[in-house]
Amino acid sequence: MPPITLPFYAPPAELPCALPTKDQIHNSQELFLDYGSGRKVVGVGPNFVVKYGRNVELIEGENMHFIAQLNSKAVRVPRLYALYEDPTNQTRYIVMERMNGLTLSSVWSSLDKAQKNIICTKLRLTMDTLRKLPSPGGYCSIGKRPLEDCMFWSREDTDADKEIPVQFRSSIVGPLNGPFNTEEEVNSAMIKKYLFNNLPPGKAVFYERTLPQVLCDHPPVFTHGDLQRKNIIISRLPNVDEDGSMVDEELEVVLLDWEVSGWYPSYWEHSRAMQGCGRFEDDWHYWLGQIVDEYLKEWAWVNMMFLELWS
Repeated sequence: MPPITLPFYAPPAELPCALPTKDQIHNSQELFLDYGSGRKVVGVGPNFVVKYGRNVELIEGENMHFIAQLNSKAVRVPRLYALYEDPTNQTRYIVMERMNGLTLSSVWSSLDKAQKNIICTKLRLTMDTLRKLPSPGGYCSIGKRPLEDCMFWSREDTDADKEIPVQFRSSIVGPLNGPFNTEEEVNSAMIKKYLFNNLPPGKAVFYERTLPQVLCDHPPVFTHGDLQRKNIIISRLPNVDEDGSMVDEELEVVLLDWEVSGWYPSYWEHSRAMQGCGRFEDDWHYWLGQIVDEYLKEWAWVNMMFLELWS
């Protein structure tokens, strides 16, 4: 599948109307999200949603385009209409299809078991389809580029190797964000991140000894990376037949927020999604296990590291 060329503009015949101008985008009064870090999501008219800002990663749009090119009924993403950067101020723009519907987070508490089953069955088909996509080589983003999850992030102007204690520089080798050829390299990168964040070297020694025993034998599979209910849109509430049928062919389920997607170890999707369970105040953790295979042992370890890094 050929990579997208930037800047990208969908052919005029594929547009619902003329693309919004920069003035229309910046003057929009329909603010959906303001990340407070140079990123906003706004609505522009009935057809467009735009994510823009200096900290927007255009790879999100590339991921959306890549998935859309599968032309699979099992995986629905917003259509990508434009992807570009303003060279005068480094503001980046992702112009996409406006999806009408309800976020799963807004309706989950009102759904009964049959409705949840309909939605999660569709999501299971989506995730199974994604996980079959072959990696271009190892653990990476599309185009065999570095992974985008915050676990593997460091400032662009920082040499991560120089930020970790001297005694680890020979054993913790390889890049912090990949691409990675092996799971061992992924593990090393997580330990490097731990040290990069100035956490206890003694605990890093523990991770260096134990991670190879618990995080092993996980092939790279395509991963959405942020499977939370706020990133799932359903076209309407599911219909359940009087006979209890759990099939609703007309229901559309759409995944949003593809910023960190790529080929991660097979446990990563479940482990990161479980972190969206918060205080486990409802049954989402159970239904996650119906959407994607559970990796409870791996989740416990990954969650421990994330809590130490960001608590």
